[in-house]
Amino acid sequence: MLNAVPNKAALALLTALVCSTTAILAQDRTGNVTVNLTNRLGPLHIDHMALGQGGLSDQPMFADRVAELRALNPRLIRLFLQEFFNLLPERDRYQFDTLDRCVDTIVATGARPLMCICFKPPLLFPSLDQDLVEPNDYDAWEKLVYELVRHYRQRGSEIHYWEIANEPDIGEDGGCPYRFKPANYVRYYQHTVEAILRADPEARVGGPALAYYRSPILPALLNACDTNKIPLHFVSWHIYNSSPKAVHDTIEAVKTLLRQHPSLQPETILDEWNMDLTNPPADRRFQPCFINEVIYQMKEGGLTWSCYYHIRDWHVDPALYTNIMSPSGLAFMTRWWNRMPQFDGLFDFQNTPRPSYFAFKLLARLAGDRLALVSTHPAIHGFAAYDDRLRLYNILLWNFSDKPIQLDLTLSALPKNLRMRHLVFDAQTANNDENLRLRPAPPIPLKKGEHHLTTQLEPYGIQFWSLE
Repeated sequence: MLNAVPNKAALALLTALVCSTTAILAQDRTGNVTVNLTNRLGPLHIDHMALGQGGLSDQPMFADRVAELRALNPRLIRLFLQEFFNLLPERDRYQFDTLDRCVDTIVATGARPLMCICFKPPLLFPSLDQDLVEPNDYDAWEKLVYELVRHYRQRGSEIHYWEIANEPDIGEDGGCPYRFKPANYVRYYQHTVEAILRADPEARVGGPALAYYRSPILPALLNACDTNKIPLHFVSWHIYNSSPKAVHDTIEAVKTLLRQHPSLQPETILDEWNMDLTNPPADRRFQPCFINEVIYQMKEGGLTWSCYYHIRDWHVDPALYTNIMSPSGLAFMTRWWNRMPQFDGLFDFQNTPRPSYFAFKLLARLAGDRLALVSTHPAIHGFAAYDDRLRLYNILLWNFSDKPIQLDLTLSALPKNLRMRHLVFDAQTANNDENLRLRPAPPIPLKKGEHHLTTQLEPYGIQFWSLE
């Protein structure tokens, strides 16, 4: 029979274990962040973490949200050039009026379009077949692409990026009419970029905008461009995954491939990304914090550009796709966009801002040079920047975990007396009044030198400070 009264040694061991566990839990729930306000690390380029929209309508889907998008200051907005724009209604006749409206809407936001070519004019692609990926007349195809690019160069739309196809590895399941194999993608790519660069020698061309970054299409493209000196200014791919680490892993995998071709030196563009939209987390706080954490991982991974998908949710009109997709492809598109609950857009179907919009609004305030920021907690990350134009120091911190964390924030090397303003992001309120979504605290004066602040970061909590 065991002795019911523990001996002194056992009691001491038990006490030590309890104290150790308590210390570990306490350490796990506290974090320290230090921001050095004088240690500039170079431009943060937060405006490179931009936006995308498209594939759903020939109408400018966010025309009535131009002012709100200008406030986000995106450098790029990706646009799908689908067949419903009817660019080649007849042989040797080109029609750009419908597309012009969408391009002009993007330009009005202050961004520049990233043009994704994914149209198949029936004159050049007579069969409705996602595996029919090459035109029946490459000369006519090149002339169409040439006229398209020349049109926007002459209009002064300042379009620099032209992307060849969208998710060519999965075809209609990606909302576009192409399903390529490596060999025919490379051939199509070469013909298309030659036409683009004849019309605009300063354009930047690339692709393949893969749904799966490990598709064999990308190695084939890299090999062909390296061997045959085909221009490749950027490579692009997509991911929908609720793990920011998974996003970072795609960047590293693509960069590993690129290291095998040191002569190419393309930019990297992750131009569709979001959380797992087939099984989205239910916590409303998750998505805005996820956006911050993913962009942090992108910056840490050395990504050049990204385009969050997307700006506004939109119900598709099946009539637009009748002559573009097969019946099964059309059914998939209609089910996905018109029946499945959506969490993609910064604005929902009713054009109401989601919390994710305000996450991007805080990120947009990080203009200028990045400042040194060190965190001792693996769940707490952030950005700090100095905006020369507005003469503002800005700090954004978040807790990408489902547990609250006590935060000790050290502001070191304040160069002079400053006024601090503090915002707490509220993802759960149903009210989109900006002062309720981004709740302000009274301003506090700070004297030159070093300051220590304490606050609690709630699960998936986001807080922002500005000093002026």
